[in-house]
Amino acid sequence: MQRRRLGNSGLQVSLVGLGCNNFGARLDLEGSRKVVHRALDLGITLLDAADIYGNRGGSEEHLGQILGDRRKDIVLASKFAMAMDEVEVKKGASRRYIMSAVEDSLRRLKTDWIDLYQVHQLDPLTPIEETLSTLDDLVRQGRVSYIGCTDFRAWCVVEAQWTAKRRSVEAFISCQDEYSLVLREP
Repeated sequence: MQRRRLGNSGLQVSLVGLGCNNFGARLDLEGSRKVVHRALDLGITLLDAADIYGNRGGSEEHLGQILGDRRKDIVLASKFAMAMDEVEVKKGASRRYIMSAVEDSLRRLKTDWIDLYQVHQLDPLTPIEETLSTLDDLVRQGRVSYIGCTDFRAWCVVEAQWTAKRRSVEAFISCQDEYSLVLREP
């Protein structure tokens, strides 16, 4: 499997990543285990999860049970910001929520760090300065190695990168946007 640098970072990832959105929902633990082990055997090192995947936490829980000693051999990506409860209190990109969300993800994943922690959607109620400052703290603490975003409009990415540079905090190394044969918008 070929590897490439992710963004302008030193992080090396497999050319093909494994999306883990079906773990804990469409796939049970044993089905998830078979998919993960086969992917690792084929040289896939990038596993992409989110706290919301698998009926709110199931995907991360499955990965936490599956990876064990092989955790150190992969690049583990996860996301936060989408509603993790019915009343939509546990969501967003505020400092308070991020600090809680990362602890929950680390516990479910049974790991001490997340290689790539991504804002799953823009939070219109939280200034990007607050989000980036909090993510910078997580990087400095070693709980997160790199940060990224998903499904941000181009101008929001530009604003975030400009803000990171101006405030001397960690900047996004990746933007994950939905793109497929069905959805060609990006």
